[in-house]
Amino acid sequence: MLKLLFYTGVRVNELTNIKVSDVYLDENKIFIEKGKGSKDRYVLFNQDFKTALKVYMKNHPKNRFLFQTRNNTKYTPRRVQQIVKYYAEKAGIKATPHTFRHQAITWLSKHGFTDAELMLITGHSSKESLKIYQHLALGDIEGKYQDAMRRVGF
Repeated sequence: MLKLLFYTGVRVNELTNIKVSDVYLDENKIFIEKGKGSKDRYVLFNQDFKTALKVYMKNHPKNRFLFQTRNNTKYTPRRVQQIVKYYAEKAGIKATPHTFRHQAITWLSKHGFTDAELMLITGHSSKESLKIYQHLALGDIEGKYQDAMRRVGF
């Protein structure tokens, strides 16, 4: 779940609504139905993550939603927030589901993605909403980021 949050940059509400049928493993993409502003879009995920996602889905063959509880109901945004908080505390950092989105967008922005490309991936409706990510200096947070991710223990 945590890797998916980072690789896709989805919002927590979008994550909880991903159905198994929305995942296109062969194409490395996930359909986000009615994201913020009731907009549909596709998000990409890392090629190297495909195997882990495939194994996860194989181990949960009855799931309708990608992430479900033992009672076969989809996770709530609050539950995802609790999971992120738990692992963040274990890593000795502060993080929310939105932290993963923020990091992903910043990473892509600093690695040459255009505004139009970022808008397509993230579901932002304007270039103005992307400015916060473009003004951050990756070098300023890289050491802190590497240290935090090293502690996650994936």
